Amino acid sequence: MDWVILLASGVLEAVWATALGASNGLKKLKPTVVFVVASILSLYGLGVAMVTIPVGTAYAVWTATGATLTVAWAMLRGTEPTTLRRGLLLMGNFSFQVNSKVGLDMWFNNAPWGPADSWASSFLDLAQKAG
Repeated sequence: MDWVILLASGVLEAVWATALGASNGLKKLKPTVVFVVASILSLYGLGVAMVTIPVGTAYAVWTATGATLTVAWAMLRGTEPTTLRRGLLLMGNFSFQVNSKVGLDMWFNNAPWGPADSWASSFLDLAQKAG
């Protein structure tokens, strides 16, 4: 569930970024209100997700989701140019997000030296015995 909250918070990041751009320096009321509400909800969701998802991973996924969707939305609306470079960047960001959840979990749980929790706890046991 925390991953769903994290991704929803990333979507809200794209909403507040887009609203901030449309607010004309916070001078237009409607986009400014959308910016404030979406940014509060986005940061709240990020904080909730960070209870169970490591900070570095959560923040990276949150920013990558927001950045990817912000650029994609701008390209779809025609306010930013659609180029091959931008398309590859968006695919790279999306690939990172998928690998943050699936790839890293698979690697650390199936690493050649064993699951991360088993070797980390063994290391801590040795450190406690030595100290």
